[in-house]
Amino acid sequence: MSLKDIINGIKKEVKVVQGEETKDKLFENHNTYQSEAEAIEAFDRAKKKLFDVNAWTNIGGVNSTFQLYNNLGRRTTAKMPEIGYYINIILPGSDIENWVKVTNIRTEDNLAEFVVHPSEKPKELGEGDAPIQHFFIKEASSTFRVTREGTTLSGYEIGKNEGINNQGEDAGDRALLNTLVAEGGWAGFQDMQWDNLTSYLVHMEEAEEA
Repeated sequence: MSLKDIINGIKKEVKVVQGEETKDKLFENHNTYQSEAEAIEAFDRAKKKLFDVNAWTNIGGVNSTFQLYNNLGRRTTAKMPEIGYYINIILPGSDIENWVKVTNIRTEDNLAEFVVHPSEKPKELGEGDAPIQHFFIKEASSTFRVTREGTTLSGYEIGKNEGINNQGEDAGDRALLNTLVAEGGWAGFQDMQWDNLTSYLVHMEEAEEA
């Protein structure tokens, strides 16, 4: 990497902290099986893991708490989210609530995914707008995806437009807190969190035990 690249990287990071720039991130894990029949069966189990968001809390190692809420803001044990459902994400060692809303769900023969965006804390319908309760801006998104190609099962977390929510009304009274979380706790934890999740989705623990 050249000195110019390093300087440009520092400038971009400063703008990210100031809420003027965004980042895209990709995390992925893959698991290859001996036969296509095994891979098909593994993909079916991966879909169940993908959509059972409450179970993500139980992934081994240092891990966030994931809680699924329905469109009325009530906790649910549903094994499949719906568009309009919410997820409350609490980072380890923290009681700070970070809310996202499910905005898209897609299932095909060899692909399953859902997309979330940062959102307000859910309220009963008709109570009006509220600040975004997340350290990323509302334009950010995360896509959680599993796919099968032949004998290979893949799990992804695809982050788009990850800008810090520290400007304007959307930040509410959390501007400084959001900056500290995004550039502090989450910046050091993000790689571990999504590596753990995508490994879990493609059953890497089974591969390690075999």
